[in-house]
Amino acid sequence: MAWAGNSSLPRLRGRDGEGAREIGKTAVTDLSRKPVWRVKPKMRARARTLRRELTKTERIVWYGIRAHRLYGANFRRQTPIGPYIVDFVSHARKLVIEIDGAQHYETNQMKHDERRNAFLAAKGYRVLRFNNNDVIANRYGVLTLIAEVLESAPSLPSPAGGGGNPSKWRVARYTAWTAESRR
Repeated sequence: MAWAGNSSLPRLRGRDGEGAREIGKTAVTDLSRKPVWRVKPKMRARARTLRRELTKTERIVWYGIRAHRLYGANFRRQTPIGPYIVDFVSHARKLVIEIDGAQHYETNQMKHDERRNAFLAAKGYRVLRFNNNDVIANRYGVLTLIAEVLESAPSLPSPAGGGGNPSKWRVARYTAWTAESRR
């Protein structure tokens, strides 16, 4: 053996006051300041509750997209963006995934969803919406469609062709049968 039982191992870097202790001192001073939150405490508490109480369909999608499983995209669940809490979001890819129940097809809720989509589009996010039945009946198709959207960047409308309305190409209502029809 290179070292005897009574000799000590070489000291690790940072144990003599250079490095680790100095970093620790600066971390303590940083912790003395209160963090500035941009999300209201009530909304943060609501998002935490929603994270704890996933629906069956949200759990199905979450198990497919968590831990960088789709093209390395990092998703967060039940995240506040502005005045809304979105089901799943990849900030780096600017993609929001919403799982909608039957209540989202009522007139008032559809108007609310349109305002929400317009807000998210203005922030640069693309929105994928799936209904609960699509997720339960065709989990593979839903995850395949999400993977296809992640793989391909959104194509911007050509300015020569009139430019188009950005809210139409950034926000769309997708269903799982769309992925099946492409095959």
